[in-house]
Amino acid sequence: MGKFKDLLKGIRDIIYPPLCFSCRNKLSAGYTDSFICPGCWAKIKKNTPPFCRRCGRQLKEYRARGNICPSCIRRPPVFDRAFSPCSYEGVLKELIKAFKYGNNDFLGPLLSSLMVEFIRDYELPLEFIDFIIPVPLHKTRLREREFNQAQILCEHLSHELSIEMVADNLIRSRATRPQADLEGDDRLQNIRGSFSVRRRQDLQGKNILLVDDVLTTGATSSEAAATLKEAGAGIVFVLSLAN
Repeated sequence: MGKFKDLLKGIRDIIYPPLCFSCRNKLSAGYTDSFICPGCWAKIKKNTPPFCRRCGRQLKEYRARGNICPSCIRRPPVFDRAFSPCSYEGVLKELIKAFKYGNNDFLGPLLSSLMVEFIRDYELPLEFIDFIIPVPLHKTRLREREFNQAQILCEHLSHELSIEMVADNLIRSRATRPQADLEGDDRLQNIRGSFSVRRRQDLQGKNILLVDDVLTTGATSSEAAATLKEAGAGIVFVLSLAN
């Protein structure tokens, strides 16, 4: 049976050669299961130190005021700290949009590998984390997309880090406009009061890793963190794929 499947795959690849998801060039042998060619993968911009010690954005230089970016000084986020391995631009931006809006959930393992690599390279202090929680979608948005991209990332992180994922406690209880359509204070107003929890008792004193695909202004993650903390959670870290 295995040889027959390999034969069918070989015939399919001849008729419909696998293409890089980014540049659309033919993938060479050994990369057909990765969906992206080595050249495009190398173009993904990684965030490097120094990082803002609140939102995790890459700083141009070390800052005298405790390595906190101007945005976090003006409006401190509710979450305790955020981390993002990559910059939301170029090849990665294309991949995230394809993953998020193109019904391409199979890109989840590939994208989550960037997060796992970052965690291990920088030895992020996650040993005290009790649960991994994805930023939820409202049920109407979930019906449109058919899956929650943050939950797909969470599933692979949970497996790699051996930390339990809880995907049904934090919920998006109010539908909102897409944050991508808004800026600044409008994002804060749009997302305010849009989350709730189902089982407060499960969060008492628990430390949470909140996961999303992109952290832009941090308004969504901050509001979700506020809801978790109000319900009794302890430390809330945020991990996004890009910022």
